Amino acid sequence: VHASVHPLTVVITGSPGLTGRSSNHHSQRMNGRVYFVYILASDIGGTLYIGVTNNLVRRVYEHKEKLVKGFTKRYGVVRLVYFEQFAEIGAAIQREHRLKKWKRSWKIDLIEQHNPNWDDLYLSIAAP
Repeated sequence: VHASVHPLTVVITGSPGLTGRSSNHHSQRMNGRVYFVYILASDIGGTLYIGVTNNLVRRVYEHKEKLVKGFTKRYGVVRLVYFEQFAEIGAAIQREHRLKKWKRSWKIDLIEQHNPNWDDLYLSIAAP
């Protein structure tokens, strides 16, 4: 597995909407499918949620509009603060599971390495 770092995201390659299309050129692949592991936060240093999807724009929109029942709706966890892209669903699911087992401080360090201001990255991936 090789990782390349984008200023706001990590793109992982290996054996990798309701409101519009992705404007991130890294999210389009010749074979058609990409998968994302993403981290949402309620606020800077707030509650974190880790998920996996094949359509990051749609899925974050669903969280923001409270269309997803459960944890993110209950705790207002809607700020996209980090994501990684994968070519294979198995690798994405494996990464999601590993991140969920990380200590909270490691997750915060990961976010702050790539997004020190905890900016909402949704605007950078959703086309107007």
